[in-house]
Amino acid sequence: MKWSDQNYLLKDQYKDATNLNARVNLHLRFSMNKVGWFPWLFDHLWLASNGRMLELACGTGAIWLDNMKRIPPTWEIILSDFSPGMLAQARENLENAPRHFEFERIDIHSIPYHDGIFDAVMANHMLYHVPDKPTALTEVKRVLKAGGRFFTSTVGENHMQELEQLVEQFTGRKPAHPNDEVASFVLENGYEILTAFFDEIHLYRYEDSLVVTEAGPLVDYLLSGRYKTLLEESRNDLIEFINQIIKTQGAVRITKDSGLFTATKRAL
Repeated sequence: MKWSDQNYLLKDQYKDATNLNARVNLHLRFSMNKVGWFPWLFDHLWLASNGRMLELACGTGAIWLDNMKRIPPTWEIILSDFSPGMLAQARENLENAPRHFEFERIDIHSIPYHDGIFDAVMANHMLYHVPDKPTALTEVKRVLKAGGRFFTSTVGENHMQELEQLVEQFTGRKPAHPNDEVASFVLENGYEILTAFFDEIHLYRYEDSLVVTEAGPLVDYLLSGRYKTLLEESRNDLIEFINQIIKTQGAVRITKDSGLFTATKRAL
């Protein structure tokens, strides 16, 4: 399984919102930062009062659902995703929203808009899925206005590192490091990658950790991604194993390291 394999992402990992929801649920329930990821992310967005934004890989539309009352009514927001299933979920989640959203299926490698028409483009936790980043970032830059901003979040090299140890303990086998497959765009190398295309790049880190006190949501998280093949036949045993850890240690404590890059297209 490769997280830049577009066929796998489209037909398995993101064919619908099931896997993403399992991962989001763990963070919503057990994160220590009570501000919440989506409100924090919204705090760092900048867009003129009458600005136009394109979100790439919008997922379930969660950032807009969580911040609905904060969205200026004059913003024009286009939500897009490569996966028809994810886009359908976002549309369903926002169909009764008190404001209008547009929806488009878009591949970041070929954004179907004219040059220089967006004030902002956002791509959250998705650039590590992109096989051809130079083409993708050239496209993002192309559709931004001069002075427009690109907002893109990702994880750090140590994000959720305890999961590797937990899986090794349970299986007796050393799995790939949790972030080996996302290492193509992480907090540690994102600045260097973005500097080839943008100016005024800033990194904002989100301070958080997980203290997990229930086995079920953690097992759902593990089975939603890279550990599925290794663990899917052992769900009940894994729940019992994690419950024993929680009983003896009080919780499973997990490092989180996420953040947001902001980058600007140079004004003419």
